[in-house]
Amino acid sequence: MDQKQRQKQRQKQRQMSGSSCAQTKDGLTLVDRHAANFATIWELNAETFPDQIALIGASGRRTWSAFEDRAARLASAFASAGIEPGENVGICLYNSNEYTETQFALFKQRAAPFNINYRYRTAELDALLDNADAGAIVFDATVADELEPIADSLVNRCKLMVQVGGETRPWAVDYETLVATNEPAPPIERSANDLWILFTGGTTGHPKGVMWPHSSILGLMYRTYDLHGLTVPDNAPDFIETGRALRKMEGTTIQLAAAPLMHGTSGLIALQTLTNAGTIVTLESKSFDAAEMWRTVDAEGVTIMSIVGDAFARPMLDELDAAAKSGSPYNGSSVKRIASSGVMWSAEVKEGLLRHLDAIMADLLGSSEGAGIASKVTTRHVEATTARFALSDVAQVFDDNDQPVVAGSGNVGHVAVGGPLPLGYYGDPEKSARTWRVIGGKRWCLAGDMATVEADGSIILLGRGSNCINTGGEKVFPEEVEEALKLHPHVHDASAVGIADERWGQRVTAVVAVDPAASLASGDLIEFAKQHLAGYKAPKQVMLVDELQRKPNGKPDYVWARQMLER
Repeated sequence: MDQKQRQKQRQKQRQMSGSSCAQTKDGLTLVDRHAANFATIWELNAETFPDQIALIGASGRRTWSAFEDRAARLASAFASAGIEPGENVGICLYNSNEYTETQFALFKQRAAPFNINYRYRTAELDALLDNADAGAIVFDATVADELEPIADSLVNRCKLMVQVGGETRPWAVDYETLVATNEPAPPIERSANDLWILFTGGTTGHPKGVMWPHSSILGLMYRTYDLHGLTVPDNAPDFIETGRALRKMEGTTIQLAAAPLMHGTSGLIALQTLTNAGTIVTLESKSFDAAEMWRTVDAEGVTIMSIVGDAFARPMLDELDAAAKSGSPYNGSSVKRIASSGVMWSAEVKEGLLRHLDAIMADLLGSSEGAGIASKVTTRHVEATTARFALSDVAQVFDDNDQPVVAGSGNVGHVAVGGPLPLGYYGDPEKSARTWRVIGGKRWCLAGDMATVEADGSIILLGRGSNCINTGGEKVFPEEVEEALKLHPHVHDASAVGIADERWGQRVTAVVAVDPAASLASGDLIEFAKQHLAGYKAPKQVMLVDELQRKPNGKPDYVWARQMLER
């Protein structure tokens, strides 16, 4: 994106945000606090429920009053540094109280927070910050070494560099110092069109910033409200009353964000939890620890957990099984719902969790570009399935001619979702036009997911078309192969990829994590897969490993898998 495009994008964001000027009279700030905006709603939550706990993490417990006060002080620091409404600010933090406080502070100043993967290396960080036009960055101390080589450049490009934890680098300022030395920023007028930007690596490896207006994210809450006969409010005060009514029905939501908050699954759910004056719980460990997670669940009375498929659910189940076998089982009775998205959640693991928990297993199909496509709800009374979903009332599957796929036809189509949607990708109108399209007079998001529609109207998810393996003219979706391999009792995880082949164009291959104690050979797994797949879909080559490498958000790292197989 060149400089002119960037200037136009920034101007557009600021125009959407509207005026940030509050009227004053007799020295008092008079603000119309009705906008359906996260900062405005959360400020009202802090006034209404000041002593209720909002955040629980490694740095302590924050009441709503303390949460708002700390965010307001950070907001002052951003304002003093010159961060303007509509300006983008990167958050490169692990799950923590500081992650959520930073988002709140940026919402207060009407800036647009965007997520940064804390495992990125120097070149990746430099490219993302440049692509996002970052006006500032808040980063964890563990990321400082990767930022060091580009620090001089970033100081010239960014108005503020904020470090959380560790010994503060000379080119950055300490997070807690900013909280301690700034006075709280007063409330200002805001807009429902202010932005939250979710960067996704997508299928190309090049991050794309999905621009979500606050109004669209708040609009997604209709699914929760509908179940309780409530409607989505159109102003901040009514959100407070609706949240109060929801809590009377099912209690305060205490969400354990097990998956990274930089990932849409935990991130979007957390925004909605806080809107309903709930509590966000984060773990102290920087890498996922299932034992710590279950201890925290029991200690804090967690009611909902956000995870990413089997990448989280398998170690969760292993820990529950081990604890039960040792005679010291976890309680887990507070858990009402486990929500997952982004990676396959197998029926076997769901059923295993239900042996220990009487909870709803909500397998959600969505993407950074469009949430709420479909879902599969499993309970002790509803059979578990893998990769089979019920379409939501705002979703559809279209063929290559933009016609609905006929149920039971067996044809593969493009999964689309309508309803509340993002504006597009930041600074990339061409890709935006390809992803968000008007079909039949309605705007849809087609992020690349492919599926078939069963006779009963449910869909079977096949994966992203860009990851599709073309072998001898036949299309094979990696998820199909992975699902079959994971049916083996000694297989923990699998990633299937296509490798160049002179005869077939591509051959199906897989990297498979197996139980080290099992005496398995690669040929055994190939034959096992053939029992569950058509011959052309079964892998021709299998590499056995102790553990697969996945991305920080839990999604398969197909680049790593391909490199392993091509060595």
